[in-house]
Amino acid sequence: MTIKVAQDGEITIVTIDRAEARNAVNPEMALALFNAFLAFDRDEGQKIAVLTGVPGVFSAGFDLKWASKGADDKWFAEHDLDRSFDGRGDHPRKGPMGPTRLSLTKPVIAAISGPAVAGGMELALWCDLRVMEQSAYMGVYCRRWGVPLIDGGTVRLPRIVGHGRAMDLILTGRKVEAEECLAIGLASRVVADGTSLDAALELARELTRFPQACMRADRRSAMQQWSLDSAEALVNEWRSAETFRMEGAAGAARFAAGKGRSGDFEEI
Repeated sequence: MTIKVAQDGEITIVTIDRAEARNAVNPEMALALFNAFLAFDRDEGQKIAVLTGVPGVFSAGFDLKWASKGADDKWFAEHDLDRSFDGRGDHPRKGPMGPTRLSLTKPVIAAISGPAVAGGMELALWCDLRVMEQSAYMGVYCRRWGVPLIDGGTVRLPRIVGHGRAMDLILTGRKVEAEECLAIGLASRVVADGTSLDAALELARELTRFPQACMRADRRSAMQQWSLDSAEALVNEWRSAETFRMEGAAGAARFAAGKGRSGDFEEI
């Protein structure tokens, strides 16, 4: 099995396991990734997901050996998007790399070891947070072969690092080391080699401790504001106030009782 799914308490771990092909994703794997994340989002007992690869490689992208023979009209039609697409989770659409067109209601953390390039980089960009090992790297390596970014790369990369930096990376296809990824906001954390999964799980456990409805509401508003003007975005943000009834009032009561003073996150 090239896609493995496991659970660690309230955390779902999805692993790409095809080391002999540098974790290149073929259509069967893309469907398995898509289904894994749909199942995670619909499982009320799971709060955070971690997407990772086998040690030493996250993903080299889409399987170009398969594409050289199998990317026919049927494959293109299967992934075609029209104006009915709105990215919502109740109308899921599969991307060539699998989950890249899903708008999940819960966070996903990428644990990156080795290369996350071409479509593998697009998978990492789809995640909310990216934990990279010191020797890990990204890059639009598909630039060399005339393969465009069609799994959200041209949309998410400029939003994460800014237009100017995105143009540099998209046009040149150059290798981007972990330290540069951290400096430009492409990586959320850089950790020692061999520890990205452990670091991502530690980060995931931190997130599971927070009131979930509030965290998800803030995450949703931050993601939706890109397509709205300022006034519409503020209106949309105010809808999150409903979570105060669900969680905020109880949290305020815990603070009033002495919890979490002086920015303490330990006892909340």
